[in-house]
Amino acid sequence: MTNFTTRFAPSPTGLLHLGHAFSALTAFNAASDAGGKFLLRIEDIDQTRCKPEFEAAIYEDLEWLGVNWETPIRRQSEHLDDYGAALEALREKGVVYRCFKTRKKIADEIARAPHLSPDGPEGPQYIGKMLAAYEERSLLADGAAFAWRLSMSASRSYLGAAFDQLSFNEEGSGPKGETGLITATPEIFGDPVIARKDSGTSYHLASVLDDAEQGVTHIIRGGDLFPATHLHRLLQALLDLPAPIYRHHPLITDESGRRFAKRDKSATLNSMRKSGVTREDIFMRVFRPHQ
Repeated sequence: MTNFTTRFAPSPTGLLHLGHAFSALTAFNAASDAGGKFLLRIEDIDQTRCKPEFEAAIYEDLEWLGVNWETPIRRQSEHLDDYGAALEALREKGVVYRCFKTRKKIADEIARAPHLSPDGPEGPQYIGKMLAAYEERSLLADGAAFAWRLSMSASRSYLGAAFDQLSFNEEGSGPKGETGLITATPEIFGDPVIARKDSGTSYHLASVLDDAEQGVTHIIRGGDLFPATHLHRLLQALLDLPAPIYRHHPLITDESGRRFAKRDKSATLNSMRKSGVTREDIFMRVFRPHQ
């Protein structure tokens, strides 16, 4: 057994499809080849969309594929206090602020500011600032909705020269063929949302903390999440967390070249299994284009 540890971290917001099968099997096979550990994590912080029946289906689908995992399974909904503590640590370092602006107000502001871009990895590269204490108190008293944003300027000030030295080791490749030691550029996100008033965290914050807590050494995931790595490296530095090795893989697509999504009912593992498709059929379909 080596210290190689990787994971598959689906959200139970729908049934797994062929793309999930490829990602899960890629990570599972990598762990098996390395004599390491394969973990399953349930990313269920979105309590409005996550359903118990989808979580149960994840276990059933993975077992059918022949994937097995270490126990216990980590469920994010059981660790909200951990994410809250991390957010508080970032507050104490002065690198986050409450943002009360709606998406429309942000879009209007970006339209008037040529130095801002609407085309960040997750939408507008919005850059805001902390409100005056009296303004914030008034909005909070009124019950106004807000999101916690990570300030890039404050993060740069806090880390100093280390901000520009952030990097990550990519064993796979990014969308433009990026591989090897890559300089992290988290500023491409603007000031990203890392928690919300209602949920207390975000995918970015929870994922980074979970990987560190579970001792994940290799993050093997789809290339659509490659940009997130730039932000995750910044969060790891701010929270004094270890930096894993990354291995992004291409996304498989259907015959028309479109990536699979949970809304594609015919491509779910559940429906394919019920129609008579075998596990070996799945292996052939998801791995043949990538050999």
